[in-house]
Amino acid sequence: MIDFLCESLNTDYLTPYLNSLEPNFTNGVNFAIIGSATLPRYVPFSLFVQVSQFLRFRYRSPALMLNGYKDLVGDEDFENALYTIDIGQNDLAASFDNLTYSQVIERIPSFITEIKNAIWNIYEKGGKKFWVHNTGPLGCLPQKLALLARNATELDEHGCLQPLNNAAKTFNAQLRVLCEQLRRELINVTIVYVDIYSIKYDLIANASNYGFESPLMACCGNGGPPYNYNANINCGRTGYTVCHEGSKFISWDGVHYTEAANAIFASKILSTHYSTPQLSFNFFCNNM
Repeated sequence: MIDFLCESLNTDYLTPYLNSLEPNFTNGVNFAIIGSATLPRYVPFSLFVQVSQFLRFRYRSPALMLNGYKDLVGDEDFENALYTIDIGQNDLAASFDNLTYSQVIERIPSFITEIKNAIWNIYEKGGKKFWVHNTGPLGCLPQKLALLARNATELDEHGCLQPLNNAAKTFNAQLRVLCEQLRRELINVTIVYVDIYSIKYDLIANASNYGFESPLMACCGNGGPPYNYNANINCGRTGYTVCHEGSKFISWDGVHYTEAANAIFASKILSTHYSTPQLSFNFFCNNM
């Protein structure tokens, strides 16, 4: 989604922080790493590790610019930057691998605390503009449905696992409260909370209205309907197949979404209808 958000501003894509080949960070830095979670703290690349990387970059970048280095970020740019946070789903997903529903719910405050600490750390280094995504409907992912769906009574009207989605809703409710709390505590700060859950669930629940087919089936995988997900032959492994029209599918590999789905997610984010407060994404570009 972040690529589509960059395109909406007619800017270049964000450069990965770990890109070692002549990186250009003038348009922003992407610290995200596939599979990241808030906990455990010291496992690469947890949110804590990502923030630690940011703090080092925050310290070194302006200093290097003073020594003539280019394509970096200066002090004023850090203060004007928009800090986007989208994390939590991997924490919930991993928790359901070996914990009961009630145990997963009990862990959620610890995830929220890590996000709170991350925002505070960035704020203390001059960050004042935050764009925070809540987490999506975990129980609608083909991977989770293929591995965990055991009882039809656990499925909602659209075929998604209710316990996993309820956990995501609990996480989101606590994240929203955190954003409200930080708006009161932090001085001269703007925090936009974006309801990604509603955006994604609407697409799944009303897939045909958007031109999609089989909303709970992966385009790339193995096993065929209803989910086309096989943990032993997932996308990229010997034996997998790919659908003929990826633009008709919401899920790419059972976990990640297709480009067609991400394009719609981004357009809904940009609409401001799912944001609190309802500020446009380019609002931050016009107030630098």
